[in-house]
Amino acid sequence: MQAPSTPIGEASRLKALKDLDILDTQPEERFDRITRMAKRLFDVPIALVSLVDENRQWFKSCFGVDASETPRDISFCGHAILGDDTFQIEDALNDPRFADNPLVTGYPHIRFYAGHPLVTPEGEKIGTLCIIDTKPKSLSQDDLIALDDLAVMVEQELAALQLASTDELTGISNRRGFMKLANYSYAMCHRQNISLAIAYMDLDQFKPINDEHGHAEGDKALQLFAEQMRSTFRESDLFARMGGDEFVVLFTDTNVADATDILQRFAKELAAAAKQHQLAYPLCFSYGLLEVDFKQFKSIDSALEQADQLMYQNKSCQR
Repeated sequence: MQAPSTPIGEASRLKALKDLDILDTQPEERFDRITRMAKRLFDVPIALVSLVDENRQWFKSCFGVDASETPRDISFCGHAILGDDTFQIEDALNDPRFADNPLVTGYPHIRFYAGHPLVTPEGEKIGTLCIIDTKPKSLSQDDLIALDDLAVMVEQELAALQLASTDELTGISNRRGFMKLANYSYAMCHRQNISLAIAYMDLDQFKPINDEHGHAEGDKALQLFAEQMRSTFRESDLFARMGGDEFVVLFTDTNVADATDILQRFAKELAAAAKQHQLAYPLCFSYGLLEVDFKQFKSIDSALEQADQLMYQNKSCQR
């Protein structure tokens, strides 16, 4: 048996997959609809939307097999993501790479496999739309085109999923995307007794920027603010645009003193970026910073509300 090779740029591929925040989620009709269509169109017993994680392939949609995942080292999809076109095995028993594969010699007894890579808008191959049969089979050129078309439909659904959790203007997480990850971070830090701090931020004098310089300039200010967040904050920090001119940062394994230092550095680098871009106005912000007491705050929502209130208190004091 031949295990699949590791793709070039594996780290960025895995990051793109993780950023979708789709692994281990519940089945969704929008994906199941496509796999049902593939199963019927190609007259096969098995059709899958398979996402190739670090050590496994996990099925977002699965028809015809009683499993939610299989190890990556025995996966057919691990081979499929190495190329650009449909990866087709007409008879696995006659292919030395797969003849002794446990998915061939045992359940689900794969003989035929065809998987088309699923590619993100950034070009990362994160998985496949694949069809499987327990008897040898071959796809015609028209069949290959049809499988490609269905794979594009899956890619569109994945892109829509990503867009739903990403702020369109700034490219960072929106409220929905932030809350999904923040709830997970909150639970993990609570369980493992890891310190957690939240900064709720508001861009100062944003309305005058719009009024005096136009909405296009206001958009530019928000984009520059988000760009500097990406540059300054650490990979372990979770940040987002919550709406309008409000942003948030979640610091894990960080106390208030360390978070304050990070925010002060961010303020200096933001001012430097504004000067570099020769803005006709300063880029300043107010913030409310809170170190989470897990006994006091039972959820991330209540902690965020308190940080938001602190931010408005600080903003009022500056007037």
